[in-house]
Amino acid sequence: HLINQDTVAAMKPGATLINTSRGALVKTEAVIDGLKTGQIGALGIDVYENEAEIGFFEDHSGQVVLDDQLGLLRSYPNVVITAHQAFFTQTAIKTIAETTLHNIATTMAGATCKNKVEPQPSPS
Repeated sequence: HLINQDTVAAMKPGATLINTSRGALVKTEAVIDGLKTGQIGALGIDVYENEAEIGFFEDHSGQVVLDDQLGLLRSYPNVVITAHQAFFTQTAIKTIAETTLHNIATTMAGATCKNKVEPQPSPS
């Protein structure tokens, strides 16, 4: 965890923490402690440390939040949690579409596709 008890303690009191990269970079417990003490004044995230376990990127509208830490974060007025949309720009979508079409055309022509992902052998 890049953000943990030690790094939170070293922040300027009232700091704003934004994480839009990877949930595992932030130790949620340390951030909650920082929010409670005012060491962290505000938090904005579109990723979450335990996202894989709870289906963070799925719509759970109308369901009880079973993850206590996420439920607690959602209750704070100084915390904003949004969907992970970092890639969702016109430029990014255009590049994704162009790359995909190029990969299909290259593969269909029998040429070597530079973006081909080879399957990894199964561990024995």
